[in-house]
Amino acid sequence: MRSRSLLWSFDYAIRGIVHGLRTQRNLRIHVGAAALVFVLALVLGVQNLELVALLLAVGFVIVSELFNTAIETVVDLTTEGYDPLAAIAKDVAAGAVLISAVTALAVGYVVFVDRLVPFAEVGLRLVHAADATITVIALALTSIGVLVVKAVRHEKGTSFMRGGWPSGHTAVAFAAAAAIGYSVSSAKAMVLALFIALLVAQSRVESGAHSIPQTVLGALLGLLLATAVFQIF
Repeated sequence: MRSRSLLWSFDYAIRGIVHGLRTQRNLRIHVGAAALVFVLALVLGVQNLELVALLLAVGFVIVSELFNTAIETVVDLTTEGYDPLAAIAKDVAAGAVLISAVTALAVGYVVFVDRLVPFAEVGLRLVHAADATITVIALALTSIGVLVVKAVRHEKGTSFMRGGWPSGHTAVAFAAAAAIGYSVSSAKAMVLALFIALLVAQSRVESGAHSIPQTVLGALLGLLLATAVFQIF
């Protein structure tokens, strides 16, 4: 009977995780980001204590998101209509998720920065050596694509400043990050600035203002624009 109960407890736990993945967009985002982190760790050869730090950081974020989902469900179950105490409970739970995500991002920066700097240095050399025409053509094609998608997908009466293709905030953040790296000719500065730009992109997705593809397109547009400007001028 005890063995059967143990198996059932595993089944309940897996059921809860699956429910969270099916119903919570942010949890799916965090799980996807975790998968990318571990692929990057494998490619860059992260081992031992650094890998342990990544595992703990990723687990911290996912557990926080699951607790947030549980708290929101209990609050919705026990309250009818708006309740200020219920709002506080949800806000505190969301704050815990935010702290865990920022902590994980900081751990990722510490683990990956020295490994990513050489790639950024190669990028800086290519910017100075490559033909600017390639970047300009890529930027033009991206801009045309964005304009076409906006014309097709934009709904009347909605704001161009929130939602839609691409994410303007993300584009500006990544353009600024690239400009910082190009201006000071520092790969470390660019990597640090790009981590900050990632926070901007994450905030746009978690706030519901943009989807992941919209923020990715904004990031690419910002990087291409900054690269084109520095190559031409």
